[in-house]
Amino acid sequence: MNTNLKPRLTLTRKRALWGLLFTAPFTIGFLLFFLGPMIQAAVFSLSDLEVTPHGFQLHHVGWDNFHYALRVDPNFVRVFTETTIRILTDIPAVIVFSFFAASLLNQNFKGRLLARIVFFLPVILTAGVIVQLENRDILHGMLEYVSEQEDAISSSRAVINVMMELRMPPDFIIYIVTAVNRIPDIINASAIPILIFLAGLQGIPSSLFETAKIEGATGWESFWKITFPLISPLFLTNMVYIIVDSFTAPGNALVNLISNAAWSRGIYGVSVAMTWLYFGVIAAFLAIVFIVISKHVFYME
Repeated sequence: MNTNLKPRLTLTRKRALWGLLFTAPFTIGFLLFFLGPMIQAAVFSLSDLEVTPHGFQLHHVGWDNFHYALRVDPNFVRVFTETTIRILTDIPAVIVFSFFAASLLNQNFKGRLLARIVFFLPVILTAGVIVQLENRDILHGMLEYVSEQEDAISSSRAVINVMMELRMPPDFIIYIVTAVNRIPDIINASAIPILIFLAGLQGIPSSLFETAKIEGATGWESFWKITFPLISPLFLTNMVYIIVDSFTAPGNALVNLISNAAWSRGIYGVSVAMTWLYFGVIAAFLAIVFIVISKHVFYME
């Protein structure tokens, strides 16, 4: 008679436990450090916060702060719309450039390590301290602005001429020209996604490509049947990262407007209300991305 009644975990349960263990630090950190401030921020958004010598006082005003942000403030809705459109325009360009650059960096060539370092340099060069030093350098800002305008004009003309000769749709031409004019920003935003894509490309078993080659598959077929499906989960990961990073970047005009509303204009409750509206839009975009892209993601068991 078998007396070994010790329960055995199935592979699915083991993976679920490992997933819970992996996310436990975030869950604990959220409960200890983020949940309380989020509740307090919700209270602030529905109150008029008055700073006093002994702290602050709250006066409940309901939804007046949200009404002020959406209907009274002269800049919030405009900056909100412009920022959202710009970010949504940049996201496809960042994804395409990141995947293309990672595919190139995954090839075997001399100087590959140096090339990878160069693509990661934007993360270092845009660190908080360096950005603040650059923002305080007036001469640097003026020269950079003039240079950007000249480069934008020359690059736009060249790109438009080529695409007009190819008889491309006008809307597509406008999108490409806008992306070309924002190449420095796109490269800057692509550093981390490139590393994520590169790690995914290097994690694909070489035996799959060897088998496909033996079966007579071309490089193009191997890309669409092996590389792209196996790398598809990282498209979702990078989309989430790019959305969050773009919407919360230090140079974001809307982030600066919300900060000025609190510390320059002294309307703290309105500033928090603006933050919640911004957070709601980011959460909505992330939900849409998950719903749409998750249906086309392939996970190798």
